[in-house]
Amino acid sequence: MISPVLPAYARAPLSFVKGEGPWLIEESGERYLDLGAGIAVNALGHAHPALVKAVEEQARRLWHTSNLYKVPNQEALAERLVEHTFADTVFFTNSGTEAAECAIKMARKYFHGSETPERHRIITFKGAFHGRSIAPISAVGGAKMVDGFGPLLPGFDQAPYGDLDAVRALVGSETAAIMVEPIQGEGGIVVAPEGFLKGLREICDAHGLLLVLDEVQCGVGRTGKLFAHEWSGVTPDIMMVAKGIGGGFPLGACLATEDAARGMTAGTHGSTYGGNPLACAVGCAVMDIVSDPAFLADVSRISGRLRQGLEGLVASHPDVFKGIRGEGLMLGLKCVKPNADVVRAGYDTRVLVVPAADNVVRLLPPLNLTDAEVDEALARLEAVAASFETEPAE
Repeated sequence: MISPVLPAYARAPLSFVKGEGPWLIEESGERYLDLGAGIAVNALGHAHPALVKAVEEQARRLWHTSNLYKVPNQEALAERLVEHTFADTVFFTNSGTEAAECAIKMARKYFHGSETPERHRIITFKGAFHGRSIAPISAVGGAKMVDGFGPLLPGFDQAPYGDLDAVRALVGSETAAIMVEPIQGEGGIVVAPEGFLKGLREICDAHGLLLVLDEVQCGVGRTGKLFAHEWSGVTPDIMMVAKGIGGGFPLGACLATEDAARGMTAGTHGSTYGGNPLACAVGCAVMDIVSDPAFLADVSRISGRLRQGLEGLVASHPDVFKGIRGEGLMLGLKCVKPNADVVRAGYDTRVLVVPAADNVVRLLPPLNLTDAEVDEALARLEAVAASFETEPAE
């Protein structure tokens, strides 16, 4: 008999009832160190006082009105995002998937009514992940996500990640945009090769294409910059944001330049819940903290401490781990053992990590980890690695 909750997830045998900073507390009272942060969502950990205050105060005033009316909190959050990014305008959503849908529509609409209305195709990359609705899975392909969900949306061309020559070969008269993650998250914490984003920007400029960045997982301070593309010195035309921007509250956004958004006039897109007063109150509180240069500097500092410890862990346990990859607090441990086994071993040592492709486990902890919490994380991961070692023969 099917369960009341659709069995679309392979859930761990854990049920958490409370969170405190980087800790999750199970029904039994057991405390788990959360190095997954809800898959990079709880950017400031669980029950952060500033976010709790924002929710409580706004919940007493107003939750939802719809986008039939002006939403002051939405305008305030949009102003913060415009101030701190390349963007001139923002459309708010409830998730990264919805932000991807908006970005795809925006890129196609840009050329509608222009001298080249045939431009609608978008170049994407193997190993990418942009969400699970039809447009994003069509963009990515791959049997795991698309099997049984056809026919898919046409109009996407895939290149190997990091291969600029392959991208150039795909550009044609119908190409509208290039859509890419600066760091592939679900794909296994794959960092864009040096010069790759710059090369994509140059291709877009040379052919009049839009550059669309997916920073749903790698953005909002996770790499030590507010957004990961800042490290490359490149700016996009459109960018998808979600996960950390709500600090645990469902919130996403599609950011764009005025030019890129020119086709998105009244009635071309919408969302009943997107950017509601409650979500945007939390988003403003997150941005006020995460956009602070001192906060971002500490993300870089603490991530250096964690990475140094992880390098020692890999060196000490070559039969369990073979390398570390990523930037800032978006890190991946490439496993020798099956990554699912490593995740399960973490349950026994009360540390939570997240699986990804290429036999990687992701470490996506809250951005405000302390030195003591990093040390505790390393100790628990050491215990995970040690659990795979067999006793020496007598």
